[in-house]
Amino acid sequence: MPEIVPARVGRRVGAEVTVSMDGYSGVGPDDDMSWAMEHIASSHSEIYYEGIWRGVSTAILGRTNWEGFTSVWPAITNDQSSSARTRDLGNWLATVEKVVFSTTLEQEDLEKSEWTNARISRDVETEVGALKSRPGRDILVLNSASIIQTLLRADLIDDLYLTVVPSTLGGGRRVLPDDYASKWQLATATAFPSSGAVALHYQRP
Repeated sequence: MPEIVPARVGRRVGAEVTVSMDGYSGVGPDDDMSWAMEHIASSHSEIYYEGIWRGVSTAILGRTNWEGFTSVWPAITNDQSSSARTRDLGNWLATVEKVVFSTTLEQEDLEKSEWTNARISRDVETEVGALKSRPGRDILVLNSASIIQTLLRADLIDDLYLTVVPSTLGGGRRVLPDDYASKWQLATATAFPSSGAVALHYQRP
């Protein structure tokens, strides 16, 4: 008789991250992503990513991505030459509930940004566990490797969205911990011919 695995309860937690072929999500202290911009800026990427964030009501990110995103996204969102999908994403980022994990930022630092509805938290596992038990749509970690690693170890990620860009970096920040063993099921695979990237959506079995 097959083993019956209990269904996961509560909101689903997804992690979205762009990685190089050798498994790195960024290089340098500021997690430089210039190597992935051809894919990230493509219209096909916009369409794919919209299919993820439209179902999310809480976004999670770390200090580096908070500072990087808030320094560029308001101008992109307000630029009338930006595509409609890009502006929609920018407006969503600006207004969706955001939890920023940092040991150095304070709440008043977040309030200096044009983005609203953001708050500081320190304990990733406790906070995400509490978020899962609240009503709402899905929770999404935005490209923050250290947070993804913590949640993987705590078995709190249900959906892993890995976009593999055909570049090798030779070093940088890895997404998957070196000592982490797990098993996933492939839900969807999407190829992007214009950039050569492949998006892989994995789910817990």
